[in-house]
Amino acid sequence: MSELIEPQNNEKKDKIESKKAKKHRETPQKLVKFREMSAQAAAGASPERIKAQKDKGKLTARERISYLADEGSFQEIGAFIESRCTDFGIKDKHIKGDGVITGFARINGRKAAIFSQDFTQLGGSLGLAHARKIANLMDLALKAGCPVIGILDSGGARIQEGVDSLDGYGEIFYRNIKASGVIPQLSIIVGPCAGGAVYSPALTDFVFMVKGISNMFVTGPAVVKAATGENIDAETLGGAKAHSSKSGVCHFVANSEQDCYRQVRELLSFLPSNSAEKAPAFASSDPVERKIPLLERLCEIDPKKPYRIHHIIWWLADDHRFLEVHGEFAKNVVVGFIRLGGEVVGVVANNPAHMAGALDIDSSDKAARFIRFLNNFNIPILTLVDVPGYWPGTAQEHGGIIRHGAKLLYAYAEATVPKVSLILRKAYGGAYIAMNSKYMGSDMNFALPSAEIAVMGPMGAVEILYSKQIKDAKPEEQAQIKAKLAQEYSDKFASPYQTASTGSIDEVIEPSEARQKLIEAFRFLKDKKVQPHSNKKGNIPL
Repeated sequence: MSELIEPQNNEKKDKIESKKAKKHRETPQKLVKFREMSAQAAAGASPERIKAQKDKGKLTARERISYLADEGSFQEIGAFIESRCTDFGIKDKHIKGDGVITGFARINGRKAAIFSQDFTQLGGSLGLAHARKIANLMDLALKAGCPVIGILDSGGARIQEGVDSLDGYGEIFYRNIKASGVIPQLSIIVGPCAGGAVYSPALTDFVFMVKGISNMFVTGPAVVKAATGENIDAETLGGAKAHSSKSGVCHFVANSEQDCYRQVRELLSFLPSNSAEKAPAFASSDPVERKIPLLERLCEIDPKKPYRIHHIIWWLADDHRFLEVHGEFAKNVVVGFIRLGGEVVGVVANNPAHMAGALDIDSSDKAARFIRFLNNFNIPILTLVDVPGYWPGTAQEHGGIIRHGAKLLYAYAEATVPKVSLILRKAYGGAYIAMNSKYMGSDMNFALPSAEIAVMGPMGAVEILYSKQIKDAKPEEQAQIKAKLAQEYSDKFASPYQTASTGSIDEVIEPSEARQKLIEAFRFLKDKKVQPHSNKKGNIPL
């Protein structure tokens, strides 16, 4: 009998001990509360608000970070910050994070700071706590020496907080300027960005927009209609197309958010983490001595015939890869990133396929700002020259081509990074000087045998120099005489050998060997050091 009872007693004893152990292992209340708050912060807005965001074809703030950052690398900071505003019931809502997610991550294995505004929380509006989260992140990015990337989707300043929200923008703008030229700053517009909010992206280095969902404007369509009577929709006023092709505010346009984050990751692969570093180099299987037969054919083309400079850039670049920047704006000048012999190089090139490659107001601004970025971040500059001069007309003169053109001169002369130029065909007048000429501080200047370097084009020159001789000739002979004189002028005054004889060109090169020549030049200049003239900054003609 005792044998039957004893097992029952043991079973009862085990149950009692199991209950005690379970009670002992119960999660501490403080840990429970922490996990609940963390879950609340991570969940964000209600399912209804998240659905409304998705219905607009937009990702949530956290999904955006997951597409941009390396998997599992994002570390959030400031998740529990809330607004201190006591008016209009803001504080009673206890919105964790105050409508913006901030933190650090890895992108392509390298550290980066990221903030992502959450439109599902108070419309992503910027209040003081929201702004200070972003400002704190930027301060930390400066200390850590890493890029800062802003994902903007906001209704603008939070009206409920009054002037505090405007002061918040001031804190961000101040840090944009403080970080400028020290760490790369990228802005991704994936929703509305209006009023004072637009100036933070404008102060950053590169702006990305997505077709159909991105808008930027100082005054929206309703204000425009009230002030001017003009009927215009948000997309036409401040969409991706308007800012990429007309205003020049936007540098990259994507067809979808996912494509946008892919572009951001690609751009970052060309950039150093900060101004004290150099851009990352990658080994390439593309031979340094690879020939460029396309440049031989270029020597045979009529100087007036257009062609896309992109083809030349693709053939020069490692693995034919070229990341163009500002591709839809001021197409007469092309800028972007390539690698030569594994090293990152910034390209500035005239594009004869658009406006004959002539310089104008917009192209001068575009090239000058890109050159200054390259100089700030230790990226060598390759200039490909095929320029007939400056674009003529009263619109250009009255619009300030003198002032804007001077920016390009200033940017090139100011740059202390390695600078190499290759003159492909035309290089006339003041535009020749502006496109990184020898006496503007270029380190090495090469020319193809087809290069024409002169004060002006041969035909225009002979019409001035030999006007009487041409006028006195018979009408049927004038065209033949002009052609003959133009050829003589070209051979004597516009020849690359004439320019090389004065030292303005270092070498006239074999066209097919251009890639090898450029790579060797940049390798020679890799450790170039220039003592700055002064600690004070010059007064660029803005």
